[in-house]
Amino acid sequence: MTDPFDLMQADAYLAWREQKLTHAYTSDLVVEINDPCKLTAAERGALLARCNRSNMAIYAAHTPIDETGLQSLGLQFGLKRLDANWLAGEAGITRITVCSSEPSQTYIPYTDRAIKWHTDGYYNPPERRIRAMVLHCASAAGQGGINRIMDHEIAYLMLRDANPDFIRALSRNDAMTIPARTDEQGIARAAQAGPVFFVDQQTLHMRYTARTRSIEWKQDEATLCAVAALEELLASSTPHIHTVKLEPGMGLLCNNVLHDRSAFTDDPLHPRLLYRARYLDRLSTT
Repeated sequence: MTDPFDLMQADAYLAWREQKLTHAYTSDLVVEINDPCKLTAAERGALLARCNRSNMAIYAAHTPIDETGLQSLGLQFGLKRLDANWLAGEAGITRITVCSSEPSQTYIPYTDRAIKWHTDGYYNPPERRIRAMVLHCASAAGQGGINRIMDHEIAYLMLRDANPDFIRALSRNDAMTIPARTDEQGIARAAQAGPVFFVDQQTLHMRYTARTRSIEWKQDEATLCAVAALEELLASSTPHIHTVKLEPGMGLLCNNVLHDRSAFTDDPLHPRLLYRARYLDRLSTT
């Protein structure tokens, strides 16, 4: 069986690469929709086309939704298994807003500070691998709060083109380790070591954070050079990096692509609020 992500299968990779670059979106990610809970065939098809080609799409809805509505949107793309992380609500949806109380205030997503490039759930164990995500804006920041997003398959492609050794290093099972998280009762989350790039169910996945704290990179030249090359890519002006500020009713639907967030200032009367749904499923392709 051909595998374009096998470094020994150059022909399979080149065929996949040509297809990927030919069809990847470098603009026009936004799809206007009416009711996220009841997509028309045309709306769903437009979103699906972008996700199939670039692993992500931005929707702009005319009808507001709550956490339950967000679940209805996900179900229309085969997303059923929510990752009920410890800060999520009872429905498994997380409300991302500035918090002044513990434990949320100690975590960057619940502050107004910038968040560096990452994929979601990079600290999760393999059995809770985040394959897809929906990030929906209920209320935007007064200023800032801008996201950059990039298809992880394009990041893989550009790194492999630059030097296949970058991929080799970042595919090792000990490339990136997230240290254990402890609380007053002991170890709340065990240390998680694993690769950055890996293939799961014949699809490419990425596990990454640009954080410099609470992360340990394999301390060899090959890995550190690969990490530096990835950081340089994410700081570049490639057209494959999209910039968007999610306004109310807008959302990101994706196969857990790379993304970041700029710092922001809240409107005191309308604080920034996003709903985040993380899934163990991957988006349906049909």
